[in-house]
Amino acid sequence: MMRRPDGLLTHELFPEDKGPQDACGIFGVWAPGEEVAKLTFYGLYALQHRGQESAGIATSDGERILVYKDMGLVSQVFNESDLESLKGDLAIGHCRYSTTGSSTWVNAQPTLRPTKYGTLALAHNGNLTNTGDLAEHLQRQGTPSNPKDHGATTDTELMTALIAGQDEKNFEAGAMAVLPLLEGAFSLVFMDEHTLYAARDRHGVRPLVIGKLERGWVVASETAGLDIVGASFVREVEPGEFVAIDENGIRSQHWALQDPKGCLFEYVYLARPDTAIAGRGIHVTRVAVGERLAAEHPVEADLVIPVPESGTPAAIGFSKASGIPYGAGFVKNSYVGRTFIQPSQTIRQLGIRLKLNPLKDVIEGKRIVVVDDSIVRGNTQRAIVRMLREAGAREIHVRISSPPVKWPCFYGIDFASRAELIASGLEIEEIRRSIGADSLGYVSLEGLIEATTIAESKLCSACFTGQYPITIPTDMSEGKMRLEITPVQEVM
Repeated sequence: MMRRPDGLLTHELFPEDKGPQDACGIFGVWAPGEEVAKLTFYGLYALQHRGQESAGIATSDGERILVYKDMGLVSQVFNESDLESLKGDLAIGHCRYSTTGSSTWVNAQPTLRPTKYGTLALAHNGNLTNTGDLAEHLQRQGTPSNPKDHGATTDTELMTALIAGQDEKNFEAGAMAVLPLLEGAFSLVFMDEHTLYAARDRHGVRPLVIGKLERGWVVASETAGLDIVGASFVREVEPGEFVAIDENGIRSQHWALQDPKGCLFEYVYLARPDTAIAGRGIHVTRVAVGERLAAEHPVEADLVIPVPESGTPAAIGFSKASGIPYGAGFVKNSYVGRTFIQPSQTIRQLGIRLKLNPLKDVIEGKRIVVVDDSIVRGNTQRAIVRMLREAGAREIHVRISSPPVKWPCFYGIDFASRAELIASGLEIEEIRRSIGADSLGYVSLEGLIEATTIAESKLCSACFTGQYPITIPTDMSEGKMRLEITPVQEVM
């Protein structure tokens, strides 16, 4: 289990079980006459599952750009008076989970920097893989303020400095000069005093979409960010595309040839179930994954239950395909949001009971199939199996709607190191014994890809296969790739 889109961070209860953390969420709007700060606030609210460490909004009134950002959830950072003070016709916003740079205020986004063309504000989702080369390029460029002068340590600051330091005729020319230098995964929204810009890496690893308002345009990480502000989906920003939006409308140019490698883990967990990618709803895809999971790993059982919420669609699909009744086996406390109160040792020992509690009347005496999205270290699944046994389950069959996660991500998801991923060092039967289940089955990579309806060649599946579509420098992979086998923990 990992950071849930609407609940407690698992590692607050299990510090040693810090799982893969979400990518960031970005939002941009150009809409004269509208309350752009409030539109951005609600857009970020819809994208909160992609980052819960900090949030920020930048707006422009045509003469100056104001940025307001702080640590915490969107609802904790902004109040009515904050939003009222952010006047203008265009805005960008960001909710952050750090994959480079520490979780501190100075690394919150959007970034802000003066340039020869005006002021630049920028927000980023993803992770660059050639920051060393870019830092050297920045030095050669002679930009007077190095990112570290601000105390910031992010690749976002590096990009901001590079674009700001260009000696071109305008922002668009400056951005087009910098984008080909960037390697890795990135989806960007940025702005000057008059124009909203967006860009996506040549592989389209992280999602980015365009929507239309009655009096303007919206760019967001997911279609759910369009829905909440009433924008109609127009299209995705294409891999290798640069978009500009102003009073003259929307215009586009490509800075690189497309080589699509969309993140497969977006379908497993990261994206909201009400989001669509490549024209297909995430919920429908996850239900289809559950159906394939039932076909690949059948079992005789009395009830299928999900680990809410990300296991729910796959559990529905498993029940539909297997004919085993679907039911709610856990009560989820919907009011357990991210807390800044350190849990006591007693609460840590209780584990995920703060978030989930089994329904004994439903579970007792039954053979249970419990469906979840992934297994990282195994600690959370171990706790869930223990809870179900204590509730009287006769048999517990764990089914996972993704293949075993064996490799770390370098493209914007903060996975554990390879040494910490349970599937890196253990076979499936060993994992089953470790978590204490009666049986364990993962959907195959082929089954997962088939459910997305996207060609395998257009997807990044590196966290499952170790085949990275974008070159990873040695200094970046060192440590994360090291594999050290730890003893299996028996629970049975």
